Amino acid sequence: MIRTPLLWLFTCFLATNCFANDRPNVLLIVADDLNCAIGPYGDPTAITPHLDSLAARGLTFDRAYCQQAVCNPSRSSFLTGLRPNTVGVDDLRKSFRETAPSGKTLTTLPEHFKNHGYFCQDIGKIFHNMGDTQDRRSWSIDEVFHQGTHAADTVYSNTPPPLRRHKLKKAPVTESHAVPDFAYRDGQIANLASSVIESYPEDAPPFFLAVGFWRPHLPFVAPERYWDLYDPEQIPLPVVNKPGESIPDIALHPSREVRGYDGVSNEGPVSELQIRHLRHGYYASISFLDAQVGKMLTALDRSGLRDSTVVVFLSDHGFHLGEKALWGKTSNFELDARVPFIAADPRREASHGQRTPSLTELVDLFPTLASIAGLSDGLPGNLEGMDVSQLLNDPDQELKRAAFTQHQHPFYQPRERWTAWGYSVRTRHHRYTQWRSIAEGKLIAEELYDHRSDPHEIDNEASNNQPITQRLRKIVAEHFGLPTP
Repeated sequence: MIRTPLLWLFTCFLATNCFANDRPNVLLIVADDLNCAIGPYGDPTAITPHLDSLAARGLTFDRAYCQQAVCNPSRSSFLTGLRPNTVGVDDLRKSFRETAPSGKTLTTLPEHFKNHGYFCQDIGKIFHNMGDTQDRRSWSIDEVFHQGTHAADTVYSNTPPPLRRHKLKKAPVTESHAVPDFAYRDGQIANLASSVIESYPEDAPPFFLAVGFWRPHLPFVAPERYWDLYDPEQIPLPVVNKPGESIPDIALHPSREVRGYDGVSNEGPVSELQIRHLRHGYYASISFLDAQVGKMLTALDRSGLRDSTVVVFLSDHGFHLGEKALWGKTSNFELDARVPFIAADPRREASHGQRTPSLTELVDLFPTLASIAGLSDGLPGNLEGMDVSQLLNDPDQELKRAAFTQHQHPFYQPRERWTAWGYSVRTRHHRYTQWRSIAEGKLIAEELYDHRSDPHEIDNEASNNQPITQRLRKIVAEHFGLPTP
């Protein structure tokens, strides 16, 4: 880690209680496009020993939800503690510094830790990978490995044209080469993060190290040995490969993201052979990601910092792998809205290996992590999340009765082509979504799924279960400030 004595003195001069021994280090690990049907979350196919190990030393939030299932809006939301409508980010281009009502005075999660004497460093994709910087103000030193496109993170794209075996029109949708982990960004990110952890000075302030991995986001690329962990013939197909007849068309999308890579047709159904291959690539990418997490956990052990470091692992949103014939995110369905979320506090042994069914939202991360670190004083007064840290003491309690997600239709289109917003609420047993016209504000369609009998959200019961529909319709209207239909 490169730091000057002047920077150290300046950081400590601004901070109070700079070298407080009672404040834990924080390692925040953020995955990209990782759904909840993996590893410790219920899919026996995914091989994730290191995430399993992290879950065994922390609390797994079984019902955690993002606020919008696409990168920039989700990350802008949970890193500011504000919901998408408040922070004003609803696409891949906007910057929360420019859209948030508080403007230049807005405080982010890492910035809050930095203001309280933490040394804050960003390695990888934490905020959205847009422009030269994600948010320099949030960190003590410059960000690294935060720029570029996902398509550029391939062996193909980084091989000079004369040496390429095949000429492709677009980046490949999958790659399997006998290369070291550091052939891809995530391997480089893990190596640097591990080095930072192992070389961190004993007399330094506590650190807030945010590590953002690019996988398993498309393209599904990973070194060959991670592909070899799986038998292609044993890769399961989606439980449900087409939408139910009662699901409104507006809730679906044409899977434009995956079709933007070479190897997938621009339209039409995906063959069974290709479904298995793409799912194989996703699993390989997850195991590649898992190995990088393992490197950092090993670094904590080697450095002697395991018992003084809180580790939080999450994804910005979920992902569809052919379920309902959908590929990617950008929907309000459970597979996109629900996220993996683990919080491991070495001081709270009662939570180790435990799971909580309590509804949680990513917008809760800011106040929760601040509370775990003892930094609740001076929190921004406009935070819209809830401190759920008490779940680490009692995982069985219910703190929230609803979690909210929203998404526009159609995404990956210019704003002037958006036709509707979908507003969704997840309660203990149900998911309800209503779609409203942007032009007129009128109700276009409704969805209601009972997860006790329909966990895959196939049978839309909105018209058949009016008492539940009407109750949840009012909850959505009240939360999003909409007129009741």
